[in-house]
Amino acid sequence: MADDETRRTLITRRATINDVADMANVSKKTVSRVINREPSVKPRTIERVSRAIAELHFSPNPQARSLALGRSFLVGLIYENPSPTYVVNMQLGILDVLRPAGMELVVHPCRRDAETLLTDVRSFIERQRLDGVILPPPLSEDERLVALLRETGCPYVRIACTALDDPAMMVVSNDHLGARQAAERLTGLGHTRIALVRGPTSYRSSRERGQAFLATLAEHDIVIGEECDIEGGYTFESGVAAGHRLLDLAHPPTGVFALNDDMAIGIMQAARERALDLPRDLSVIGFDDLPMAGRVWPNLTSVRLPIRDMGGQASNKLLAQLGSEVSPDVQPIKPTLIARQSDIALEPSD
Repeated sequence: MADDETRRTLITRRATINDVADMANVSKKTVSRVINREPSVKPRTIERVSRAIAELHFSPNPQARSLALGRSFLVGLIYENPSPTYVVNMQLGILDVLRPAGMELVVHPCRRDAETLLTDVRSFIERQRLDGVILPPPLSEDERLVALLRETGCPYVRIACTALDDPAMMVVSNDHLGARQAAERLTGLGHTRIALVRGPTSYRSSRERGQAFLATLAEHDIVIGEECDIEGGYTFESGVAAGHRLLDLAHPPTGVFALNDDMAIGIMQAARERALDLPRDLSVIGFDDLPMAGRVWPNLTSVRLPIRDMGGQASNKLLAQLGSEVSPDVQPIKPTLIARQSDIALEPSD
């Protein structure tokens, strides 16, 4: 081990992998194996090397590491999602796992209806020399894109509301379970004039959530009319528009289920613009339980999807494909309804 004077000298300049090896009293190859989290390294050795890395503030040269191992240590997040909060939470979950594994995330927003989608994605993968890709919805539902990833030999993990691929390449959010909880919640509170505000019809999550919600209402002998079944855009603005449309009805609903929180909060905004008393005049339930759900007033009752955890699971499954050691598989994703103040039992006079 290096003495104190040598240690101070190393810290004042940029430390090298050789310095780490000397301080930890191991070979350069062992340091490299620890950095790359290769299996079969003894825990005591990992601890010693990690301590030397921390003391020397050593940071591997990404270019040299990439050239030596023939990898970029970059993962791409290719997404099209109108909810910025959803995307940010997904990124945080992905990075929770990637960064401790010595990898970084490169984001690539795109539009599924763009004529150049496949060309752009191929260029992105090749330009960045990606080790793998994570696809959240709705792009995870695009089989053309998945076929491209297979063709290019790029490992991938899809995040979707239902199983679309091999389990090793899927994180399934089971959205239908959450939609059923929302329907049970509204019917349990005595609501029968109920509206549904969907997302875009091209999103599988909108179809899965909507079908499960309507099926559960039917089990309670409740059928909603076409005027109360509205397509939104998964945006706040589309929620405001849907809210005004519903409140313009001769017999407006007393309860609304919006298929994401952005739209639910937009519906609440429309109700405020009409000076309605929330939730006495209108109960609202959202989906995703983004942080904003607990910040608006009244706090939004919402179906919680553990979006950050989903991102972490996707990273773990991708690392497993790349041969890295990963944490044990966690339990299947289970949406949970979080009851707050935006919904209330229907008063007898209603």
